[in-house]
Amino acid sequence: MRNILLLSLAAAALAAAQSNHLTAIRQLTHGGQNAEAYWAPDGKRLIFQSTRPPYGCDQMFVMNADGSDQHLVSTGKGRTTCGYFLGDNKHIIYASTHLAADACPTNPDRSKGYVWGVFPGYDIFLADDRGNIQKRLTDAPGYDAEGTINWKTGDIVFTSLASGDLDIWKMRPDGSGKKQLTSKLGYDGGPVLSRDGTKLAWRANYPKTPEETARYKALLADNVTAPMKMEIMVADADGANARAITAFGCASFAPTFTPDGKRILFASNKQECDSRKFELYMMNLDGSDLQQVTSFGGFTSFPEFSPDGKTLAFCSDRDAKDRYEFNIFTAAWRD
Repeated sequence: MRNILLLSLAAAALAAAQSNHLTAIRQLTHGGQNAEAYWAPDGKRLIFQSTRPPYGCDQMFVMNADGSDQHLVSTGKGRTTCGYFLGDNKHIIYASTHLAADACPTNPDRSKGYVWGVFPGYDIFLADDRGNIQKRLTDAPGYDAEGTINWKTGDIVFTSLASGDLDIWKMRPDGSGKKQLTSKLGYDGGPVLSRDGTKLAWRANYPKTPEETARYKALLADNVTAPMKMEIMVADADGANARAITAFGCASFAPTFTPDGKRILFASNKQECDSRKFELYMMNLDGSDLQQVTSFGGFTSFPEFSPDGKTLAFCSDRDAKDRYEFNIFTAAWRD
């Protein structure tokens, strides 16, 4: 009885801590696989990727902030990922394989373990918010994806295989001024700039032994990477002074800066490494004052604050009716 009471008290304390940050949780999508919902600059819309009929893999959609008017803005061909609004509120970028083939890329060989496909057909495209492609922004051989935009500076940061390794690059919204920001061997991905444009955060996995290096290179040669050991990195906007601010030995990813730029919100399975149980956490830029923000008990990730900082968008399998159902949620944010 005492153990049950202690567990109940612990659960209540965790729920209370969570309620300090998230209230008025609202589900915007219902069914399918929906992820990576990012705000328009006016806070009235979200762009997100979704696998839903009749499409066999992720396509890019836009919806209103209340979940209404969900509509396709990609070509419906290939696979897409990582959509983001430009600062003018009228254009978007996203990565797509549609030039490589109309069909979805073949899923990675899971006999190699849990791996992600870094498909060489991915390039980043600029389109208007109705889905009309304006320009192909990348054309280097191999993977170019995972782009986000800083609305103040206009810089796009993204992951590219242009150097022969998965590094962080930046470019202008027209594709000019490409510059490599990271160069350490290993996977650097999911970059995001702070709102003032001075800091950069991303996820990384750097092999530490000859065996790990050999496996990383072998997987990359097959256009896949293993994502289950990643740490959160922070650097200056140009990639200088890079340092890891987590050391969990698990999968920590999807970092985003709080609106004041002083903390990072991210997803991690640190409570159960190598599992699909991811919650949201928050910490200072030096990794201190770690706080757990959600306790939904499944997969929760891809957080992003609305432009006014009052609402958080995220992806979760909370209340899912199927093992592979993931939906977009919003919640009022309290600091």
